Formats: sequence, structure tokens, C-alpha cells
Amino acid sequence: MKKMNKYLLLSIVVLFALFLMTACNDESESTGGEIDTQENNMGEVSIEGPIKINESIPSDTEIISKGPNGGEKAVSAHSIELTEEEVAKIREGNYTAAIAMHYAGNDWSRAQINGLEDTFKKMGIEILTVTDGQFSAEKQMSDIETILGMDPDILVSIPVDAVSSAAAYRKAVDQGVKIVFMDNVAEGFTPSEDYVSVVSADNYGNGGVEAAHLMAEQLGGKGKIGVIYHDADFFVTGQRVEAFEATIENEYPEIEIVERGGIADASEGESVANSMITRTPPDLDGMFVVWDVPAEGALSAIRTAGLDDVVVTTIDLGTPVALDMAKGQHVKGWELNYHMHKVLPKQSLLVIRY
Repeated sequence: MKKMNKYLLLSIVVLFALFLMTACNDESESTGGEIDTQENNMGEVSIEGPIKINESIPSDTEIISKGPNGGEKAVSAHSIELTEEEVAKIREGNYTAAIAMHYAGNDWSRAQINGLEDTFKKMGIEILTVTDGQFSAEKQMSDIETILGMDPDILVSIPVDAVSSAAAYRKAVDQGVKIVFMDNVAEGFTPSEDYVSVVSADNYGNGGVEAAHLMAEQLGGKGKIGVIYHDADFFVTGQRVEAFEATIENEYPEIEIVERGGIADASEGESVANSMITRTPPDLDGMFVVWDVPAEGALSAIRTAGLDDVVVTTIDLGTPVALDMAKGQHVKGWELNYHMHKVLPKQSLLVIRY
């Protein structure tokens, strides 16, 4: 394995900021195993000037989220760039990378993969494989074992479970692979020593807080709501729910959270929503769902029950949720990485850099 240098380490942070800004309309579902990705043509790519992160992001944008290791202060992606010379230096290294997703069966994950492919290509880094953990720690550990047999220089990954997946990531560290995490960090891992960085959206401020404000706005500041949370050791989904509930409880005393239900994976959104509706008819005025895929199931339950006035806010924007909102139905707001959309965007993206 080739020795990594400071240019590559910096580039990894930059590529994450770039891929988090990549949009996608791919509606395909992953069926497991290695994912069919776009052809990674490693031919010549013209780089004119530095690679910068979305210059439209205001430099004074407040980032509320903190890091997973004792509340580290985040660095805005807007502050990061690679010069033309640095990109050329990286391309000379002929580095390789692998991507181990926690789940690849939704639009959000496809957007991340597309952005990674595009940015790695700009830097002349070959992607050896992209895998789908299917929300299974065991499946993801097996994926990483396979990846390590390919001897990549870089591993980009979202751990399915911070505890269960840690052993597999430890093997990668021991093998000399440089790791960049998205959203979640393997338990017991030390920044700079075990991994390069963790990159995420502002899930607390631009996710949960804004979703709460949107909910309150739509309900006129009063009503009864349910919360569907992620019942797993997953840092960013926990931040979303914590922020949503704290904002509702502290700023909107006439909105009451009357139901809470946890999902272990995205497929359980409909059943959890059904249980809430069964226990609270016809009193439920709104529902917050931790991300868009389980929100699709919740929307199905709401429609089946004929609850036309229930307001839904969520995180991320897959096609079914986008269509619901565009038709003026239940979804009234969503947050996607660096944009929180209602009518105007509020932009905020963070990078934890060590």
C-alpha cells in the first residue's frame, strides 16, 4: 500500500464536502452486495483553478451541531479548498478508494455515491467497489472484509452500528487504510489516529430545529404530534430527534408530543405510524419522522386512515416525499444536507476536521 500524504488527507475532507452537495434523481433500489455504479473513467480531467466548496454558502452561517467525540466544534465546508497544484499532486499518487454504505436503497445514498464518484474522478482516485450494508451490521462487516482484500488506500463509510461494526473498521486501521466517516463514528475510534474526519450536515440545527419550527408554523403553534425516531446507536439521527423535541418543548408550550415510536430500519415507518394513529384518533395533528424513507411509510398510514390534515416534517428528500410536498399534501418541510427548504434555502454544512 502506498504511503498517504497530507494532500490526500486534505482531499478526503474536501471530497466529502463536495459529495454532500451533489443532487440526484436516481430512483433505483439497491438489492444488496456490490452496487452498480457509474463507470469511473480515469482518463484526463481538466482542473482549472482550485476545487472549492459551494461558494454560495454564507461565510457566517451558524453551525449548531457538535461532533460525536465530546462535542467538537465543526468547521464549515465553505472554508475548505484544494489548489490546482494540490489536485495535480494527488492525481500523481494513483490512489484507490472503496465506499461501504450503511444502506444504498434511497435517493439520499445515491446522491452521496454520485458525488463521491465525481469528486474521486477529479482527483484521479479509482473506486474499487461500492457496497450496501442494508442496515445490517453483520452484512456491513462482511462487506468491509471483502473491501480489505482489495487493499484500498481510502475507505469511505457510514457505520450501521457504532458498536457492532467497530471491529471491522479496526481491521482497516490496522491494515493502514485511511478512513473518513459520514454521520456516524465507530465506537472507540480516536480522530487523527484512527480516522481522518467525520462529515455531516448540521443535523441538529438545520435538521431537527428547523423541522420543529416548520411544524409549529403549520400548526399555528398548537396541537398534538407524534415522533418517529431511529431506535439505534446512530449519532446524527439521534441529534435530529433531540433537536426537534427540545425545540418543541422549549419554544412551543401549546404543542404536545403525545406519541413516540422507534424504528430499527426504514421499512418500519408505516407500522409505527399505524400504531400511533390507532392509539390517538382523531387527535393527531402532526408527525415528525426522522428521515424520508420511513416517512414514506408514515404517509401511507396517514392516507389509509383518511387523516387529510396531519402535517408531516422530515429530513432528506426522496422522490415520494418530494411529490407529496409538491402536491400540497402532508409534507410541509424537509431538510437535505446543506439546504433546508420551505420556500427559501437555509444553507449549512459542517465538517469535523482534526
